[in-house]
Amino acid sequence: MNFVEKIDDYVRIQRVLVSVYDKGGLETLVPELLRINSGMILYSTGGTYRAIADILGESRADRLVAVSAYTGQPEMQGGLVKTLDFKIYLGLLSETYNAAHRQDLQRTRAVAFDMVVVNLYPFQRTVTQQDVTPERARANIDIGGPCMIRAAAKNFLRVAAVVDPGDYGAIIAELDRNGGALSLETRFGLAQKTFSYTSEYDTAIAAYLGSCSPDQVRGSYPEVLA
Repeated sequence: MNFVEKIDDYVRIQRVLVSVYDKGGLETLVPELLRINSGMILYSTGGTYRAIADILGESRADRLVAVSAYTGQPEMQGGLVKTLDFKIYLGLLSETYNAAHRQDLQRTRAVAFDMVVVNLYPFQRTVTQQDVTPERARANIDIGGPCMIRAAAKNFLRVAAVVDPGDYGAIIAELDRNGGALSLETRFGLAQKTFSYTSEYDTAIAAYLGSCSPDQVRGSYPEVLA
């Protein structure tokens, strides 16, 4: 039987997953998060991991965990596959007010993420460039990012999905006011914004692909396809 306990209006932010194309604002966000909660752990990938490591320096390197170390799986296919892993989605979708979900976390040694900070490959900007090809556009279709933010936004009862660097300041201010916690109102507002963001992203992809002919697509293929 699933025993569901009280859903908290305020969730303390302790485990944060960060994977961003646009790294603007990280130099402010990361130190502020750790100032508010010195025990916070950040999980990250690829270029974002390196950017955060540079911001933190060696003195606080214990606050940063590589996703590959957490999942036990290396980044694969030239970085295309980094976060599409069982333990990531268990952590994003777990409802920690549900006793059965907590048991699953313990059994798999997974952690429940409280916030994700993710923004996507710049597909819309890419396809407005005059020299864009279908192959270049295809390379800028983000897969892992939309999956993570949709999972986090679905679980807004306990997870905050942050997709806009412009929101970093407001989030830090609220964490300061609430002792390191975000309200349900804020988490729900972030979920609304997330689904609008992914909807616009997918609409742009559909519109661009719909404007291409098979001959255009064929002509932009790499010369050798494995």
